[in-house]
Amino acid sequence: MIGTGIGVGIVGLGGMGNLHARSVSELGAEVVAGADLVEQQRRRFATEYGATTYETHEGLVVDDAVDAVIVTTPNRFHEPIAVDALEAGCHVLVEKPLAHTLESAERIARTAAAADGICMVGFHNRHAASMALFDEQHARGRFGDLTHIEANYVRRRGVPGPGSWFTDPELAGGGSLLDIGVHALDLALYTLDFPEISEVSGVTRTTFGTDEEYADPDGFGENWDAESETYEVDDSVSAFIRCANGETISLEAAWATNREESMAFRVRGTEAGAQFDIGDTNLDILEAGTAGCDHYANVALTGDSSLTGYDVQDEQFLATIAAETTPETNTIEEALIVQRVIDAIYRSSETGRATQLAEVDLEAEHRARIN
Repeated sequence: MIGTGIGVGIVGLGGMGNLHARSVSELGAEVVAGADLVEQQRRRFATEYGATTYETHEGLVVDDAVDAVIVTTPNRFHEPIAVDALEAGCHVLVEKPLAHTLESAERIARTAAAADGICMVGFHNRHAASMALFDEQHARGRFGDLTHIEANYVRRRGVPGPGSWFTDPELAGGGSLLDIGVHALDLALYTLDFPEISEVSGVTRTTFGTDEEYADPDGFGENWDAESETYEVDDSVSAFIRCANGETISLEAAWATNREESMAFRVRGTEAGAQFDIGDTNLDILEAGTAGCDHYANVALTGDSSLTGYDVQDEQFLATIAAETTPETNTIEEALIVQRVIDAIYRSSETGRATQLAEVDLEAEHRARIN
């Protein structure tokens, strides 16, 4: 199996940490260590995997049994954990987003560039069956030149409850954009092969999190109390991204908004278009032709429902380690581009004007020289 002989340590033993632990175990890797501040989580993890557990990551990253570290903590802690792991010679997979701020993401990237181990970032929706189908059809030229992408990750009501780290700007760095909008944004940039971006416009809003009478029919945010805890992050964002070669991206992301929920991802090409739900199995292709008479042609491709993005992503991580090569996907360079666009959206919202990516890049170069 692809992970045979690779010892994995998980930092952050909640839902995501356990998802990765199960995934890498099924791929043949051995889950040898886990770290979490919560004692109950550590006990459960040790029992399930026979792993050594630590309260903090410092002991885990220098554990001789640990070859690779998967980071699933709140965003603010990605940097210290990833940096310490890379400097200790470990391979690292960081859950999305790369970090809570652009500056923090840049520090991880600088460390990764000098490290012996690889560093990958957890954008699993690239590997869902729907995207695998799209990639193959795109590689065959079926869509022609891609011109525009509509990327949606919108919940009607789905705000994590106030008091969770998701709504604390010090821990999360942002709200719906950094939590779920990042999935749609990464997928759009990936689809366009990470083109040069010239300009970003965006508006973020905080509308529902401070509402004392917030309706939560599905009980998504448990124990809702708008007055008792921190809520200083965005719960929706609208953005428009202009690329240097003319491609465009429109992004809608929300934890809560008065519209139907949507994870619709639509791609326009000069020869055909495509649409699917982010993370889904199936792909619809939209074409038109003149054979016989002018007509529309809608083709539905049904993918393998057992293919999950998480499984493929973790397999890629372990396979790259086993082959002792550099990552071909989910690279830190790509994640840094995503982080720069996120930063540009927040800047645009704050200033009320479009952000020129050249300005962001110049500032990044200046910070790199200083450091």
